[in-house]
Amino acid sequence: MARTRRSVLFAASLLPVLSVWAMVLAGQGTVEPLVIGASPSMRAPVEALGLAFEQSHPNVKVKVYYDSGLDLRRTIAAVGNDLRFFLGSGPIDLVAPGGDELLARLESKYYVLPGTKRPYAAVPLVLVVPVTLVEAPASFDELGKGAGYRIAISDSALTELGRQTGQLFNALGIVGDVKDRLDVASDARGILDHLLLGQADVGILFGPDAVLEQERVRIVAQAGRPSVQPTVHSMAMHRYCRNRALCGAFLAFAGSREGQAIVKSLGYTAPGEP
Repeated sequence: MARTRRSVLFAASLLPVLSVWAMVLAGQGTVEPLVIGASPSMRAPVEALGLAFEQSHPNVKVKVYYDSGLDLRRTIAAVGNDLRFFLGSGPIDLVAPGGDELLARLESKYYVLPGTKRPYAAVPLVLVVPVTLVEAPASFDELGKGAGYRIAISDSALTELGRQTGQLFNALGIVGDVKDRLDVASDARGILDHLLLGQADVGILFGPDAVLEQERVRIVAQAGRPSVQPTVHSMAMHRYCRNRALCGAFLAFAGSREGQAIVKSLGYTAPGEP
């Protein structure tokens, strides 16, 4: 109850701030605000897309408001139920949560406009090795062969990374071949520590985490469908977005060749990419 009340109060305090910010920009004459409500986990791609969109739309200023999981949902709901706002007048234009389950719930409540959801990024599993390792496997299949690589993975009972890794091993039919060579860490940071300290030869990470560590590890393979189904991230228009044409332009940009190049440079893949 306390957490719910805190979230609603925070959402209420957000509204005048965003509204004032929007009026200031509008008062500049040629600058139009575009406000995105996003999960902190999507900071890198959302901000990179926003910066690139501003460069191609100099009359637009992208502002991102961050909140996580349930609190983001509560904030969006608080905006949707606030009688001060109506179609075309809301303080939030686009919603970009961490995963599509939350978007589906928001859409079912009509907090985001049905039919506006656009996938823009998927999170692949990648095989990484230290940059100093010369002889490295070229695919996940090689892990099950006679090379004897020690493999750092995340705990399948505790993390989504570990769960997807187990799914991949099952799909490739190499569970029995690798079980005695697994070095189980608590999370992605633990995998990197084990790998760089020499406890393992290779590690399995999510693509964005590997790209962040590209000075210390390199990616040698990427898991594809249908071996594993990556988590897909989408955006959608808030039902009270102020400029549907502008929101549509941003969604189209996120899925364009330029937008997808930005997303891929951060370690994601295009949704639906084999």
